[in-house]
Amino acid sequence: MSHNRPELNETLLKTQFATGMQTGVGRSNKHESADKHVSGEALYIDDKPDLPGLLHLCPRLSEHAHARITKLDVQPCYAVPGVVSVLTWRDVPGLNDVGPLEPGDPLLAQDTIEYFGQIVIAVAADSPEAARAGAAAAMIEYEALPAVLDVREALEQRFFVQQPHVHQRGDAEAALARAPRRIQGEFHIGGQEHFYLETQTALVIPGEDDSLQVFSSTQNPTEVQKLVAEVMGITMNKVTIDMRRMGGGFGGKETQAAGVACLCAIAARQLRKPVKMRLARRDDMQITGKRHPFFVRYDVGVEADGRFCGVKIDLAGNCGYSLDLSGSIVDRAMFHADNAYYLGDALITGYRCRTHTASNTAYRGFGGPQGMVAIEQIMDHIAREMGLDPLELRKRNYYGKTDRNITHFHQQVEDNLLDEMTAQLETSSEYAARRREISAFNASNRFMKRGLALTPVKFGISFTSSFLNQAGALILIYTDGTVQLNHGGTEMGQGLNTKVAQIVAEVLQIDISQIQVTATDTGKVPNTSPTAASSGADLNGKAAQNAAQILRERMTEMLCQQHQCAADAVSFSNGIVRVGEKHFTFAQVAQLAWLNQVPLSATGFYKVPGIHYDRAAGRGKPFYYFSYGAACCEVLVDTLTGEYRLLRADILHDVGASLNPAIDIGQVEGGFVQGMGWLTCEELVWNDKGKLLTDGPASYKIPAISDVPSDLRVTLVENRKNPQDTVFHSKAVGEPPFMLGIAVWCALQDAVASVDNYRRHPQLDAPATPERVFWGIQRLSGAEHDLS
Repeated sequence: MSHNRPELNETLLKTQFATGMQTGVGRSNKHESADKHVSGEALYIDDKPDLPGLLHLCPRLSEHAHARITKLDVQPCYAVPGVVSVLTWRDVPGLNDVGPLEPGDPLLAQDTIEYFGQIVIAVAADSPEAARAGAAAAMIEYEALPAVLDVREALEQRFFVQQPHVHQRGDAEAALARAPRRIQGEFHIGGQEHFYLETQTALVIPGEDDSLQVFSSTQNPTEVQKLVAEVMGITMNKVTIDMRRMGGGFGGKETQAAGVACLCAIAARQLRKPVKMRLARRDDMQITGKRHPFFVRYDVGVEADGRFCGVKIDLAGNCGYSLDLSGSIVDRAMFHADNAYYLGDALITGYRCRTHTASNTAYRGFGGPQGMVAIEQIMDHIAREMGLDPLELRKRNYYGKTDRNITHFHQQVEDNLLDEMTAQLETSSEYAARRREISAFNASNRFMKRGLALTPVKFGISFTSSFLNQAGALILIYTDGTVQLNHGGTEMGQGLNTKVAQIVAEVLQIDISQIQVTATDTGKVPNTSPTAASSGADLNGKAAQNAAQILRERMTEMLCQQHQCAADAVSFSNGIVRVGEKHFTFAQVAQLAWLNQVPLSATGFYKVPGIHYDRAAGRGKPFYYFSYGAACCEVLVDTLTGEYRLLRADILHDVGASLNPAIDIGQVEGGFVQGMGWLTCEELVWNDKGKLLTDGPASYKIPAISDVPSDLRVTLVENRKNPQDTVFHSKAVGEPPFMLGIAVWCALQDAVASVDNYRRHPQLDAPATPERVFWGIQRLSGAEHDLS
């Protein structure tokens, strides 16, 4: 038939070769699971069909913040129909501790309770309902002990999970003493519940030779593998972690997914049956840690023009009862206590305060947002005291390009985009005209006030624990030209698998539809770093790029041998490989490689170069590069109730050369809204016994679609490749946009300050709930005493 004529096929292949890629890097391909997410076909751990004999676990939680267990009787649990086993600390075959960095996190409470909500026992039964009823039947008695529940109390008592750390440049005390103006203050920054849609979940299937197959909703499969092995008293090669997708993580599944997996492992081995544990929302919120609340004290000196000359900031993180990742989290808060500003002589001290609450953990931004909120509060406070427009003060204090560009931890700020990005956003958002309009509005309206703020973001990218800046990948090419891709990152909805697949598609020059990304599996890529620190695409994308390049080079070398040509005569484009004047499909080349015994599987590896930090000296280069952003937000406040609405948000964000603009814009939008929620409506409340009262959607308010401004304008910085050798010169996008939400909080304080004609700063704690906004208005209007 005519369509099989070689010359016609050659013409078609030549045309396709010249057409170019449609689904590689830089394209707005949709999320690889988008259709399944929308239709409900995406499978999560709890969607897996029940296996024969499947058992369910349910925990029993402590009812004290600090206590000694005086009686534990589990016999009543067995009277509940369906109950098979009750796990206590005595059933742990190995180590009864799941601390990620050092011991201190008992899997099951042994003698002492350290927080309200700690797991004491776990009950296995043939249904979730029976497991819950069985757990409730246990008889537990306690002797209450004194509890420290307040971060200030812990700071005063020097009750720490780790000793304080210091960053210092110059002589801050001397600079403060000679400063023309000196401003002091203190305030609290609240925590934040992760509120992932899928709660902490695991399924464990026992196998031969003491092996365990673990399906875990985790951002850190290798950590779960290691801790399951330690708890079970077995080696890591007996444990395989499978993680296809999470229903959200935000840092809450970096360390704290391990406990659920370990409990399932114990029961599975003990009972020789598959075991699943899916925490109820209320249990999840009681058991797991949150974003670290912080108490901030500051003492700053400024020159006559408002520039910093001396800065002292104390950042006291409420770590909860154990270390978890608090050391690194408070470090990152310290690293970001400058945000976009040159501080002059500076002394930043980070305190890791211990309290009898759930051990707080990673959350999007990993302490960076708390450090940035501290300095942005300071900027607004200075602006009010000096009668300056807050944006003008911010710009005066920006890092320079050639001078005033060394951070307080002695890293040079390179490729600084802050001036030009601020100028672009200031123009596109019509900041000056709107500022005049808002001032006029506020002067003529007694009860309704508007506020405006434009705030910057400078966020460091890399794990500050330098050894974590590594990743691996595995790529298999089959003889039909299709590709299977596995890497060490985890997909939690952020589009990581889509981006990594695009990278491989770009290198191999094949359509992304030919690439199947499989579940993250410790049996395929070992010793993975957590998907955190905004590094998922940076690390795993680079590792996958390395593996794909190895395979492309092998295929090129084979074709050169077959056709007696140089490597530059071989080129790949849009699923076609050209060798001299001949053209072949990628599948034909894969088949030929197999016939010529060329290996079509490759592992890739990547480590970030040049990262170092001398902890003893408090100086180094902990970040490979910085990402930048800016947001301009306008709010409307009802002074009679404190209620408010976000009217408009203009965002400009730097992602380098975007791997996928659609996904990046989605990350910017989502990060902004989540950051706004943290600083406005997401309030965590505990009673005086240490019990979390806001433990579900009825009492804990996350942003709804109605909280998103009807006028939301998001723009990515164009034509600015990352000068560092990142994957296709892109920049990380997971965490930096979160801090854009700070502009909403600053705009609320701007509206409140207008009550007193901007002469005083309201100094609102975060989150700025309507109640806090109302009382801030009362303080500035002098009506507080009349209402109290």
